[in-house]
This record gives sequence, C-alpha cells and structure tokens, in this order.
Amino acid sequence: MAQNTVYSINGPVVKVKEAGALQMQEKVLVGHKRLIGEVISVGSGETTIQVYEGTTGMRPGEPVEGTGGPMCAALGPGILSNIFDGIERPLREIAAANGAFIPAGGDLPALDMQKKWDVAMRVREGDRLTGGQIFAVCPETSIIEHRAMVPPGLSGTAVDVRPDGAYTAGEALLTLQDDEGQAHPLSLTQFWPIREPRPVARRLPIDRPLITGQRVIDTLFPVAKGGTAAIPGGFGTGKTMTQHQLAKWSDADIIVYIGCGERGNEMTQVLKEFGELEDPKSKKPLTDRTVLIANTSNMPVAAREASIYTGITLAEYYRDMGYHVAIMADSTSRWAEALREISGRLEEMPAEEGFPAYLSSRISQFYERAGYMQTLCGAEGSVTIIGAVSPQGADFSEPVTQNTKRFVRCFWALDKALAYARHYPAINWTTSYSEYLDDLAPWYAKHISPDFLARRQRVSTLLLEENKLMEIVKLIGEDVLPDDQKLVLEAARIIRVGLLQQNAYHRDDTYVPLPKQMKMMEVILYFYDKAKAVVEKGLPVSEIMETGLPDKLVKIKYDVPNDRLDLFDSYYREIDDRIAKLAQML
Repeated sequence: MAQNTVYSINGPVVKVKEAGALQMQEKVLVGHKRLIGEVISVGSGETTIQVYEGTTGMRPGEPVEGTGGPMCAALGPGILSNIFDGIERPLREIAAANGAFIPAGGDLPALDMQKKWDVAMRVREGDRLTGGQIFAVCPETSIIEHRAMVPPGLSGTAVDVRPDGAYTAGEALLTLQDDEGQAHPLSLTQFWPIREPRPVARRLPIDRPLITGQRVIDTLFPVAKGGTAAIPGGFGTGKTMTQHQLAKWSDADIIVYIGCGERGNEMTQVLKEFGELEDPKSKKPLTDRTVLIANTSNMPVAAREASIYTGITLAEYYRDMGYHVAIMADSTSRWAEALREISGRLEEMPAEEGFPAYLSSRISQFYERAGYMQTLCGAEGSVTIIGAVSPQGADFSEPVTQNTKRFVRCFWALDKALAYARHYPAINWTTSYSEYLDDLAPWYAKHISPDFLARRQRVSTLLLEENKLMEIVKLIGEDVLPDDQKLVLEAARIIRVGLLQQNAYHRDDTYVPLPKQMKMMEVILYFYDKAKAVVEKGLPVSEIMETGLPDKLVKIKYDVPNDRLDLFDSYYREIDDRIAKLAQML
C-alpha cells in the first residue's frame, strides 16, 4: 500500500488523502519529525489528524505513519512526584536532555524504564488471576505503595512467577496463560487509552465527604468523595490558590494537578510551591503523593485538549488500586478554548460564542468519570474532580460555566468583591451551592453530630437574611432597622469574618478539623440566641456590642487551637455571664 502523506496543514490540523489504513482515534506519527498525532475524522476521500505538537516548518508530502493503536497513557511506578506535559512526556527528563524548550518529535518514554523497584509478589505459580487483580506491589514513594494489576479484560493462570526482588518497570514478573493457551507477560507497566474510562466492578453510593479543612466548603458547601465540583471565578479571585489549599489539605490519598492552558509563571509557582510543601498527614514532601500535568498556554493547543484525558486516566489507575484520588483541573475554560480553536480549523458549525456544538457532551464525559467505585480487585476507590472555570469578565452566563453547572453537583462561585476585600476563600455564600448535603447527612450525624446540618442550616439562613436586609440598608441606612434585625446583621458579620473567612498562612486557621467547625457554629449560634432573648425584651443591640463578645467570637479561629476544643467551654460561660448582667438592666 502506498505511504500516507500530508497534503493539507492548518495549524495543529493535518489532512491526509485516501488514508484507508488509518482508523478513528488511532495514534499516528506525522512528518519527518514524527510528531505525535491522533486521527479525529475518517472519510472516503481524506483523513483528518490532530497533531499534539507544533507543526511549524512542516510541508505537504511528508509521511504519516499509523501505530495501529489509540493514544495511550503509560501506567506504572514513577508517575507520582513526576511532571508531565499534556501527552504524558516527562518534562524533567526532556529538560535534562534538551534544555528549557521541548523539542519536536521527542520520543522519551513517560516512565523511567532503567530504575529498579523493590517488588514483592502477591501471587504464586498456578494461581487463577482476573482483570484488575493485584499481583505485585512496590514502594513508589515514601507514602504510596504501587500495586501492579492484571490489565482489565485479561484472565488466566499465573506461570513463570518471578521471586521477590529488584526489577525495572518493563521486566516481566509473571506470564498469564489464558484459557486459550495464549501467553501474556505482565510487568509493572501497562497502557490504557486516555479517552476510554477504565472499567470497575460497580459504582457505589456517594455517602462520605472529602474533608478539606476549609470551613466555607466543609460547613456550607461540602463535596463528596467521588463527587464533582466547579470553582468559577474571574481573574484574581483565587481559583488557583483555592485548589492549592484543597490539594494540600483534603483527605485524598493522591492528588492529580492538571495545569491546562494556564500561564507559564503560574505553573512555575505551582511547581515551586508543591516542591516545598510538606504533606500534613505524613510529614513527607507533598510531591510524594502528587502528579503534575503542566500544559501551559504557550504549548501546542491540541495537547491542552488531551491533558484533561491524560490526567483522568492516571487518576483512574490509582483509584483501581484502592486509593482516593482528587483531580484539580485548572482550568477547564482553557480546555474548552482549545476545543473551540480546533473546531474552527475543522470548519465545523459553531454554537454559542463560537464553541463547538458538542461542548456540553465533552464536559459531561469528563465529569462523569468521577465516582466512588468498587474496583475490579474488590477494593474501594474514588476519583473526585474539582474543575476551575475562568469565565471572561466573571460572566457566569457564558457557555463553559453554564454547561459545567449542568454536570457538577457542587458550585463554589468566587466573588471578585470578596477577593478585592481580602476575604479568602472568596466563595460567595449566596450564589454557591452543594447538592451533596442529603447524601452526606448520615455521615455527619454519625461522625460529627446529629445537629451538624441543623446548625449549618441556621448559619445559612442568617446569611440569607443579612443579604435581604443589606438591600434595605443600602437604601435607607442601618439606623432605621429595629434592634432584632440589627442583631441579625451582627451575627452574620461574625459568621462571615469569624467562620467563613480563613487565613491560609496561620498555623491553626489554614486547616480546621470538622469538630472545631461544629464548635464554632454552635458558640456563634448560642451567642445569637442569648442575645436575641434580651433584645426581644427591649435591650438595645448597642449594649451587647459594648460587651466585646462579637469581636471575641470573630477571633475564636485564632485563639482556640485545633487540639484544644475544651477551651470552648469558657466562651459559653462568658456569654452566659455577660448576657445575664445585661438582662439585669431591663
């Protein structure tokens, strides 16, 4: 058969005439530089290829070679602590070999195939193995054990089982002989198509929260393990910093951070900070349980589109080992812009704001790969997806935000006014929501308090009442309000500043455990109830303000260490004493 050759080049979109041997979503090598590409359209007269590298200098007539398989991610030990680009090329190794710039057509393997790993076998000769079963383990980092699994879809009998010892990621550790007598050598490494979800035994109900230590999230708008959340916000509202906090403090076992189309200096900051951070649970470097996918805004746009799928495939791989994984995708708007650019070059009919008509289906396919699962090996694992959205001009009505809102159940809307007022996290409590509250209610009742969600509802109600009263205050001023409504405003101020605002640089405030969050809610509501009782009897709110109690409650987050919840008792006593003295004045 004649060799396939390029006849049309339009940025990352390359066309080949009469390429009958190529198939849909096949990985191909394009041009003399052997650039990595993927077939995205097959017709009787021409085949369209999406190239994941720069096509500068390419000419018509250059060869196109099919690989016979789809775009796959290499899965094995060495993923954690590593930094990849959007198509899983190791950036550290590329920098060591070629300097600061990525060369075209680089063919470095994703994983270090020379490094030896201390492998302990978990199966013996003659054992019956099925897809997803763990047959060997090795320490990948100081805190994560890598569990080598039989690839999904394979089953058979273990033969030629190697003894425990040091092996490279590519060495065969055993041979799996299937029922037809065919031999399949198994190593620490396997490959999986990035656009195809990895199979699981079954999807489990979502019934436990991803604890983040951020009060506005855990208390008001919780996300579940295996759930989905979006963080929309304009420029400078703190999307990236919020994701940094979640990456550091959430109780996920593994973090996959995808820098999708972000600024290069911002990704540099991420790499620098993650390298310096200490994992609060293990006291080891945070990078020991983190993988970074860096695809900055100046990298090829098609690879930006692929980076999301690469990241989710890596997350599913560790989920199948029985780990709980959290994905930070920053930002899905840049990913959608890559879809729009490629769609435009393909001359597809544009939909709203030029985005392709299939934008919503692509967003849903990504978020639907989250979930709390029973894996093929019988363990439980989860993938939680937290995607940042960057709407232009902070306009939440634009297509990416609206379509994302359809497919996520947790919406943390960042507010520019809060960010400029230095209120962080700048999550607006009136426009944000979480649909996981009913699912998580039994967990909160069992592990924290049966009253947790009732307290949370009262806090939320006070904030909503304040929002309504502020409309009146803007028109006619606060002085005309009755004292009971002035008390609502003061209680809401305590909640906003004392409970929802959080200092990421304070030792006790950067992460707050749920029991302390519960105590903070209780003591604020206790003060409100006591104050309301005396205000209804005619005591002016100004008298309550002069006791200094409101300001003292605001400072609880700093004054009460996370491990000294017994100190809350003194706050109850002080509230009782001071309110009782005020009651005597009536």
